[in-house]
Amino acid sequence: MDFDWDQLADELDAVGCALTPPVLTAEQCAEISSWYDDAERFRATIDMARYRFGSGQYRYFAYPLPAVIRELREAFYPRLLPIAREWAERLRQPAPWPDSLAEWLDACHRAGQERPTPILLKYQAGDWNALHRDLYGDLVFPLQVVIGLDRPGVDHDGGEFLLVEQRPRAQSRATVTSLPQGRGLIFTTRDRPVRSTRGWSAAPVRHGVSTVRSGTRRTLGLVFHDAA
Repeated sequence: MDFDWDQLADELDAVGCALTPPVLTAEQCAEISSWYDDAERFRATIDMARYRFGSGQYRYFAYPLPAVIRELREAFYPRLLPIAREWAERLRQPAPWPDSLAEWLDACHRAGQERPTPILLKYQAGDWNALHRDLYGDLVFPLQVVIGLDRPGVDHDGGEFLLVEQRPRAQSRATVTSLPQGRGLIFTTRDRPVRSTRGWSAAPVRHGVSTVRSGTRRTLGLVFHDAA
């Protein structure tokens, strides 16, 4: 992932999310999308309407993960780690994340967070996702990635990614991103540091998806902590 990581870090500092160059080819996107109907690949299927999360459906992959998903998590983690540690330093918070993803996931598993969290989401016309956070337990990595698998304006209309930040002593701010096929959006899992009159403050952030107006929108979500 030979990206301009300094620029991506600057964008994360500015708005809490940053769009990467392509990380998957169109062929890889189509292959991953095709897995959705293979129930044996997944440990759980969530009907969002049932839990009042929105409308639509998503599925959590089971271990062992497909190679491409395992490789993506392993490639992103060391690049995101310096940003995570810098944010923790600004907020004077612990930075419990070791140098490798394998060590971090081992810590998650020893803490009882043993279930894999990579996720395949599928939205059709009328579907949407309520604002939320993907926490899953006490051990949390502060950044995650969602990758678009379909083409906005071709395969679907609507379904923009929403990021809403609660600013200190101010009204909330929203950022809207259309996810191009094969590109990843790095975003804040829970809080992010923002400058305040007292130095740095933690701004709570939630994310969701706007209503899909037509077509089918599928995405791959990469969370870097496992679930209890």
